[in-house]
Amino acid sequence: MNANGNGGPLDGAVIAVAGAAGPAGRAALLRLAEAGATVVASDADPARLAEAVDAARYAHGGATVTGDTVDLLDLDATRDWAAKTEKEFGRIDGLVHLVGGWRGAPSFTEADLKDWDFLEKLLIRTVQHTSLAFHDALLRSGRGRYALISQVGAHKPQANNAAYNAGKAAAEAWTLAMADSFRKLGGEDGPQAAAAILVIKALVHDAMRAERPNAKFAGFTDVKELADAIAGLWDRPAQEVNGQRLWLTPKP
Repeated sequence: MNANGNGGPLDGAVIAVAGAAGPAGRAALLRLAEAGATVVASDADPARLAEAVDAARYAHGGATVTGDTVDLLDLDATRDWAAKTEKEFGRIDGLVHLVGGWRGAPSFTEADLKDWDFLEKLLIRTVQHTSLAFHDALLRSGRGRYALISQVGAHKPQANNAAYNAGKAAAEAWTLAMADSFRKLGGEDGPQAAAAILVIKALVHDAMRAERPNAKFAGFTDVKELADAIAGLWDRPAQEVNGQRLWLTPKP
C-alpha cells in the first residue's frame, strides 16, 4: 500500500492529469496524492509544472508524483505520453483534463474569430488528443475514468462568450462520444471505464479570495471542492458515472 494510501479506491491507482500547473491542477495533484494514487502530471509550462509537482510531493511524503512537459496539440506526442506512462507504471486508471483558457468579446457581433482559433485548440483539440491517446489504456485498467471539466455556458451560451461556450459544448459532445464507446465496448456487463463531465460556473482559490476579500464569488467552485469531486469519480461504479454530467454549480 502507498504510504499515503488509506485502502480506498484510489490507493495504488495511476492517474494522469493534463494541464496540471494551474490552481485546479495543483489542487487535484494534492488530493489524488493524498488518496494514495501515483500521479503523472503534464503541462506546457515546465517551470510551473515543476513547482506543482514539488508541492504535491512535499505535502504527501512518500507519494509518487511525476511531471512531463507534453504538447497536447500534438497527437503523436500525447500518444507517446500515454504509452510511456502505462509502460512505466503498468496501468493507467484515469485522465483528468484540466487544460483551459478563456477569451470573450464585448458583444456577439464583435466576436473575434481569432479567439475561436485559439480556443478550439485549447478546449477541443486537447480533449480529442487525450481521449484518443488514453481510451484503450483506461479500458484495460478495469476502473478507468476520463474527467472533463466543463462550464455552465455550454448549456446556456452568452452573447459575449460565443467562442468559449461553443468550444466547451463541443468538448462535452466529444467526451460523451467517448462515454458511448465505453458503453458499447462493455457489452452486457456494462461499461468497464467511464467518461464524465464536471460542470462549473467558475473556479475560485485562496489567492483570489486574498486579492478580493469582499467578493462573494457566488456559484463559484473552490478548486479543492473540484479536486474532491474528481477523486469521487472512483467511489462509484463506472455505469453510474459514464456519460454523466456532474453539476458543481446550479443548472441554468
